[in-house]
Amino acid sequence: MKWNKFRLKTTTEAEDIVSSMLMDLGIEGVEIEDKVPLTQADKEQMFVDILPVTEPDDGVAYLSFYLDEGDETDQILANVRAELKEMSSYVNVGECTIEESQTEDVDWVNNWKQYFHQFYVDDILIIPSWEDVKPEDEDKMVIHIDPGTAFGTGMHETTQLCIRQLKKHVTPGAEILDVGCGSGILGMLALKFGAGHSVGTDLDPCAIEATHENMEVNGIHPDQYEVMIGNIIDDKEVQDKVGYEKYDIVAANILADVLVALTPVIVDQLKKGGIYITSGIIDDKEKTVVDAVERAGLEVLEVTYQGEWVSVTARKN
Repeated sequence: MKWNKFRLKTTTEAEDIVSSMLMDLGIEGVEIEDKVPLTQADKEQMFVDILPVTEPDDGVAYLSFYLDEGDETDQILANVRAELKEMSSYVNVGECTIEESQTEDVDWVNNWKQYFHQFYVDDILIIPSWEDVKPEDEDKMVIHIDPGTAFGTGMHETTQLCIRQLKKHVTPGAEILDVGCGSGILGMLALKFGAGHSVGTDLDPCAIEATHENMEVNGIHPDQYEVMIGNIIDDKEVQDKVGYEKYDIVAANILADVLVALTPVIVDQLKKGGIYITSGIIDDKEKTVVDAVERAGLEVLEVTYQGEWVSVTARKN
């Protein structure tokens, strides 16, 4: 099916009220593009490896919406323009120009598959479910990963830094906590390294589904890996459910700013002698994270690097 795409130029001041107006007119799924900086609260809610680089806010916002060829396009656009004209009397709606283009239906959820193929992290083969293990790789440790819409294929340097530290520190039967688990790759690899049980937390509901699917294809029983939604930094219910002083290793492959907030909290989840593995740290944030780790009373054991990324590993003494 072909869709008509409409891109409305407005202001950041008006983007919320204009979005609401579009939805009131029956237009669903409005996309917003702007250069408004993320707040500290936004950053603390984003368990991702890297934030996008943005330009300074110029006050301009673009709202895109789609109408299929069967919609009464002319009438809908007339309604939109009439509402914008009325709004202009009490809010700065900007130019309100509308660009029109046409697009085909795209299977965004599955299109990424053409770019994801099997690869190695040292002697570990990471492979999607739609590819076969080659005969020469049958003696390698193999993990099947289909991230879908959750983060984490293992290709990013930050994930690979975590994988190597997990392999170094996992002991037989260890309890593992992965904060911001994404596709579940770290918790599952920890089990393959000999851990007894993994727990993962994430803010994205897609992570739960992706992790469960990846567990199934890797033959990991639900009793071995528990995944839950929630922000362990400030949600007491999640903290209680995760448990206190019970983890031999806590891994957190997220943003440096989030690690600063997370570290003094996660100390309570670690056993005495437990290992804290952090990554997702761009090189100029290394000192920020090291300082946060030391302020929390942890001993820094090792700092490792790959490209422009850093991993800090520490111990609770």
